Amino acid sequence: MGVLRVQTPLPAPLELGQGSLPPCLGLADGGIDLNMEQGMAEHLKDVILLTAMVQVLSCFSLYVWYFWLLAPGRALYLLWVNILGPWLSAEASPATQEPSEKKQRRQERRQMKRF
Repeated sequence: MGVLRVQTPLPAPLELGQGSLPPCLGLADGGIDLNMEQGMAEHLKDVILLTAMVQVLSCFSLYVWYFWLLAPGRALYLLWVNILGPWLSAEASPATQEPSEKKQRRQERRQMKRF
């Protein structure tokens, strides 16, 4: 009964050449281009390839499923390299560097006055 209730508001499928879908049933999101070399698409493509390799190689050994640990390992690596590492090893902010520059200018002026 639940399946019939869900399927009743669906329109009949269109045959080729009958026209286009109404605007309310159009394409909502085109998705991601997996051939992009930057951004989330690159990482998504890596996960898809890893999944395919694990599925094929698991026919030979069940230990191949441990290769799935490469995905969170790479995620942690990227998190460290792109976010945590630079944040933890960042030098002092420019706001704290300005007073030292001012002190250097003052010292230079004092030295110029002495000569």
